[in-house]
This record gives sequence, structure tokens and C-alpha cells, in this order.
Amino acid sequence: MGQGYRRTKTSVSLINYHFVFCPRYRRKVLVNKVEERFKELLAQICKENQWDMIAVEVMPDHCHLFLNGLPTDSPSQVMAKVKGVTSRRLRQEFPHLNHLQSLWTRSFFVSTAENVSSDTIKKYVEEQKTRG
Repeated sequence: MGQGYRRTKTSVSLINYHFVFCPRYRRKVLVNKVEERFKELLAQICKENQWDMIAVEVMPDHCHLFLNGLPTDSPSQVMAKVKGVTSRRLRQEFPHLNHLQSLWTRSFFVSTAENVSSDTIKKYVEEQKTRG
């Protein structure tokens, strides 16, 4: 993968997060054009916040996101930004999502990964759709 340490003016870091989060009531809404647009929004949010998206896999009822973050951003801040922006934009663009009280649940799973296990997690995330 060749992912090394990130350097800023004040820090050197290697912080990889594996997130899993779901739509409210685990509804299968992340399909077709919603899935495509969701991936575009994720890429845009990551770029704006200087997070490196390593892998993403969107299932109809949940999402795996593996990214490299900065030490100034906590996992809660990352999820708040991702869920807040995607919920607002997807509900504006896809009226059939407006019937949900909110698009995402308040909860999420997060795990940190060392550089050694990053390849393993990336492979796991990318293989989610091929599992039976």
C-alpha cells in the first residue's frame, strides 16, 4: 500500500480508522444512484478535511469506511462531519429519503489500525460485497 507517516507543520502521524455505520432502522437505502452519490460525497468530504480515504464499501444497509485521519480530528468529529453532510445532501437530492426521521443512526463502530494491519483491513473492506 505504501502508506507512510503524514507530516504537518506541528505533527507526524499515522492514524487509520475503520468505521462502520448504518442508516436508521438499518433500512436498505444505500442502493443505485444513492450509493453512487454517497461515494462521491464521501470523497469530497475527505478531500476537504485532508483525510485520505483508503477504502470504502457501501452495502444497502451499512457502510465500511477506512481512512487515514489527522491527529486534530477525533473519530467522533469525523463521523459527525460525514453523517451530517451526507444526510443533508442526500435528503435534498433524493426526496424518497425524506420520510426517514433521520438518515443515520447516532451510533457507529470505529477501530484504529496500525500500518501492519492496514492492508488486512483494506482487503476486508473491499471484499464486503463479494461475501455471501
